[in-house]
Amino acid sequence: MSVENQPRSVSQAQQYEECGHRYYLRRVERVASRPAAWSHHGTAFHTACEAVERSGREMTADEAVALFSDEYGRLINQALADEPDLDRWLHACTGGAADDIEQRFERGREQTRRYVEWARESGPVIWKAPDGTAGLELAFETVIGGVVVRGYIDQLIAEPDGSVRVRDLKTGSTKSRFQLETYAVAVRQEYNVPVNSGDWYLAKDHRLSRTVKLSDVSSEDVGQRYAAMDAGVKREDFMPAPGFGCKFCDVSHACDFSRQRS
Repeated sequence: MSVENQPRSVSQAQQYEECGHRYYLRRVERVASRPAAWSHHGTAFHTACEAVERSGREMTADEAVALFSDEYGRLINQALADEPDLDRWLHACTGGAADDIEQRFERGREQTRRYVEWARESGPVIWKAPDGTAGLELAFETVIGGVVVRGYIDQLIAEPDGSVRVRDLKTGSTKSRFQLETYAVAVRQEYNVPVNSGDWYLAKDHRLSRTVKLSDVSSEDVGQRYAAMDAGVKREDFMPAPGFGCKFCDVSHACDFSRQRS
């Protein structure tokens, strides 16, 4: 399927808005991206948290930490096989990629342990769809603003008033309100249940964020951004936006506009 006709996603829309040329290199030219330990850290943490919830929180903290460790190690080793030169890895550590990999391993293990403790103490109720499907890493595909949008929702929480709260798990600092808004619209359209709020579980702080009001977010509001992004891709409008973000761009090595060419 050509990029013009592919379903869109939150990450695609935000990537296009932040730098159209990065979107072009990643999605059209399919340039191989530089690896980053933070990506595997997040994936392994999500895997462990999902397993904890699917076990009914019967999985012990030690078991969850072991699962995180195994998944993180597998992903890092796979990435090293594809790109063994650590100088080409992105990192957010002054000591370099090797230190970043090690630090995120230890940090992720601690974050996983603390998530198990937090979930048991806080006791959020995972929402279930009418067919019994748990609201964990829940896949959706729906039309927003005339555009087919796909995604996965980390968690859906059942509220006492019968509404559903959307929750995203974050190992980093970047939070996307647009992501929560998209999820709210998708859940309303796919399951016909009210979604009035959302939040983030902040693994760095072992707590929830402030509550984000979503009751007044409409499909029209969210759809405008998807429609604009979709139209831009179809007319091949991929404007570059060089700047601070180049430092963390995984295709900067192939970009003529990047300030971080290596």
